[in-house]
Amino acid sequence: MTGGIGSGKTTVAQLLGRQGATVIDADAISRAVTGKNGAAIEALKARFGNSVISDDGALNRDAMRARIFSNPVAKQQLEHIVHPLVQHGIETQAELAQASGVRCIVFDIPLLVESAHWRSALDRVLVIDCTEDTQVHRVVTRSGLAEAEIRKIICAQAPRTTRLNAADLVLFNDAISLAELEARVGEIGKQFGL
Repeated sequence: MTGGIGSGKTTVAQLLGRQGATVIDADAISRAVTGKNGAAIEALKARFGNSVISDDGALNRDAMRARIFSNPVAKQQLEHIVHPLVQHGIETQAELAQASGVRCIVFDIPLLVESAHWRSALDRVLVIDCTEDTQVHRVVTRSGLAEAEIRKIICAQAPRTTRLNAADLVLFNDAISLAELEARVGEIGKQFGL
């Protein structure tokens, strides 16, 4: 499962989880490896210095975001450090889920389309989609980021059309009620064997 920032991936993942899917959240793994005492912290300090580490010892996301937007090479350097750790976390969780005999594993991977190796490893790609204005509204509401900052993030992600072209299934999550979203996710869950 993938989608742009503010598309509703987290809500859809929770709904699929309630239906019995095991959800592996790449963002949660990324936050863990870049959190206080996370596996990426020492390498991040070595590459970028203490200016990207907050007082509590975690990655200072605002400082890192500013660095990435001012220096595109910094994004590649960050990904070189963090992505292998996230990949390892995903693989570990998937192995545990398979060993426990789960029927369906949902990989919640925001950068799925940007990482070409994922497509061949998945049975189906579900894209959660909405308009850019909806994305901006949702992110402003939940995080308080400025609209200009959110639009920069959107521009840094894969274009909407690229995600849609990679999809086997699309859930258009815009201007619908939670009940309607639950119904749509229920239908998708049936297709996934839930």
